[in-house]
Amino acid sequence: MQSQDVVPPSPASSAAGPVVGVEQAEAALVEHYPRLVRLAYLVLPSGRGRSRRVLTAHSLVQRALPRGRTPAPLIPAQQAGRDGDPGYALLRLQVLRTALGRGARLPSPLPQAWGLKLFPRSGGADELALDQRLSALSGPARAAHALRGLERLPDGDVREVLAAAGVADVDAALEEADRIPDPYRLLDSPEFDPCVLQARPTDLLRRRRRVKAALVGGAALAVCGTLLGLPGDGWGPDGAAAPPYARNPAAQAALDPGKLSRVPSTAWRTSARTDFSVWPARGDRTGDEALLRRALAVWARPGRNVRVSATPGTPSGGPAGPPRLLYAGTVDTARVVVLYDGLRLARYAEPEDGTRGAVLDLARVDGAGRAGSGAVVLSRVDGNVRYLLAPWVREADERDLREPGSEATALTFTDGVTSPLASPALRPGPCASWNVLRLTDGTGTRLVTDLGELVPAHLTAGRPGATREASGAGALRTWAPYACSLSAMRSAGVRSVNAWAFAEQPLPDGSGEAAWVCTRAETWRGGGARVLAQFHTPGGRFGAVAAKAESAPACGEREPRVLAGVLWKSGSGTWYLLAAGSRDLASVRATGGVEGSARGPLLAVRAENGARAGLRGTLGNGRSVDGLR
Repeated sequence: MQSQDVVPPSPASSAAGPVVGVEQAEAALVEHYPRLVRLAYLVLPSGRGRSRRVLTAHSLVQRALPRGRTPAPLIPAQQAGRDGDPGYALLRLQVLRTALGRGARLPSPLPQAWGLKLFPRSGGADELALDQRLSALSGPARAAHALRGLERLPDGDVREVLAAAGVADVDAALEEADRIPDPYRLLDSPEFDPCVLQARPTDLLRRRRRVKAALVGGAALAVCGTLLGLPGDGWGPDGAAAPPYARNPAAQAALDPGKLSRVPSTAWRTSARTDFSVWPARGDRTGDEALLRRALAVWARPGRNVRVSATPGTPSGGPAGPPRLLYAGTVDTARVVVLYDGLRLARYAEPEDGTRGAVLDLARVDGAGRAGSGAVVLSRVDGNVRYLLAPWVREADERDLREPGSEATALTFTDGVTSPLASPALRPGPCASWNVLRLTDGTGTRLVTDLGELVPAHLTAGRPGATREASGAGALRTWAPYACSLSAMRSAGVRSVNAWAFAEQPLPDGSGEAAWVCTRAETWRGGGARVLAQFHTPGGRFGAVAAKAESAPACGEREPRVLAGVLWKSGSGTWYLLAAGSRDLASVRATGGVEGSARGPLLAVRAENGARAGLRGTLGNGRSVDGLR
C-alpha cells in the first residue's frame, strides 16, 4: 500500500569523514561492484563504443581501491541501503573522478578481450532514446543524472559529490542534466548493465590472416585477397554483418536466401494452426536476394554498427536453420525484412541509401495463437507506426482507449501494410490519449496496443480465467481511466494486458463510489508479469496506482484475487485508509500506522496523512491474503 508522504533527506557535508582501510574498501567494492560498474558505464563518454565502455568501466572500478588508509567524504553513500558506508562513498567518488578524467588517468588499453566484443543486452526504444540523450551531455551532466536516478541522491548531495569529484561548475552540470525528461527507472535497464553482457567475435579472420601474412608473406596476402572476393565473404554481400565465424552446413543453410521458407497465401485457411507459421511472404522485395542475404547475415552476426534490440527473455543468436520469410519491402524510407524461426520474429531494417544505420529487432512469439499473431510493427516514423497484419484480418481501425464513446477511424491496408497511425509508445509529454489498433477477422474483434516492441500487446478485460476481448462497450469503459498506465509496461516483453474491475467502494464522505481495477501484464517469457492495482474516484479522468508488483501471482489465473489500499483525502480534508479486495475475501485488517478491520472485502478507516499500514485479508476457508504493495 503506497502513501503520499515524502521524507526529505538530511543535509550532507563534503568534509573528510572516517578513515577507510583497504580491507573495508575491498568489502564495499565486492558488495556493490555491479552498481559501481553501472555508474562508471553511464558516466563514460559513449564515443568510445559500447564494448570499450564496458571494459573501461570494469577496469576503473577495479582500480578504485585505495593503496592505504584514506579519509572518506562525509557524503551519504546512497538513499536506499548504503547510508553510513564510508567505504562505498570513497569508492564511488574515486570512480567518478576517474570516469570524468579528474583523478587518475583513464585506463590504458588493458584489459582486453581478444577476439570478443562485449556489450550489454539491448533495451527497448526508451533506453535507446535515453542513451542518445546522455551521449549529448557533458561528463559532469551524465554524472549528475546518474547520481540522481541510480544513487537516488537529492540535488544537495549531488552537488557535494560532483564538487568532491573535481567538477568546476556544478550548477551548470545540474542544469544540463535537467534537459533529460526520461524517468530514472530506465537506468536500471539491462541496456546500462555492463555486468550482464553479450559477446560477439570481432576480428577472427583478420587475426588469422595476419598470422598467415607473417609466416608466408606476400603469397598468403594474395590468397586472402582472393578469398575476400568470393560470394558470401567480406562486407559487401553481407552488408552490416560481422565477418563470418562459423562454417558448417546448417549455419550456411540458415544464411542462404534461396532456402528461405515460404507458404502459399491461402495456407492459413486450411491449417490447424493460426499463427505466424501460416503467414505468407509479402512485400515488393521478396525476390531481392541481396537484401535477404544481408538480413540473414546480420541476424546471425550483427556488426558493431548495427543497433540490436531484443525483448526480455529472447535469445539473440541467429536461426538454427532456414527461417520463414514474412515480409520484404520498402516502408517509408527504409527497406524492411521480417523473418520467423518458429520461436522468434526478427525485423531487419536498413536505410534506402545504404546499410549504415541498420537495425535488428528480435521478439519471442512462441505459442502466439490467433490473438497474439494479428499484427507486427513494420516501422515507427515521426510518432506514427505502421503494422503488417495477419492474412485473416478483414478490417483494421484506430481508436482512443481513453474515450470509450468515440468513433473508431478506419485504416487502409495494402498487401497487409496499414496506413500510419499515431503510436502512444514513444510519445513524450503528458498522456492525453492512448491510440490502439482494433482488428476484425472471422472470429471476432480484438484490441492490441503498441508498447514499443515488435509485437503489439493484446488487451482483454474481466476476472482472471474468464476474460473477454476489450473491444466491447463495457470493457472499453473499464479500460478508459487506466489506459495511460500502459506506459509503465513498455519494453518489458508484454504479451497481453488484462483489466479486472475487482471492487467498487462507497466513499466515507458520501460523494459516490470509487472503482478498483487490477491490470496485469503477461509476458512472452512467462515470468516477470507486472501487476498494478489502481483506484479511481467518481468524476476523475485518470486512475491512480495504489500498489504494484512484479512476478507476483495476484490478479492472474493462478491467484484470481487481490487486496490493495490507498490513502485518500475527502472533500472536508479528512484522511482515510481505503482498502478493497476481491469478492471472496471474508475480512480485511489494517495494522501498523493505521489500525482497523472490517467484515467483507472493503475497509475504510480514518488515518493521518503519510501513515503507512500493512494489509491482510482472510478468505472464507481461513487462508490469508497479503495486500499488494
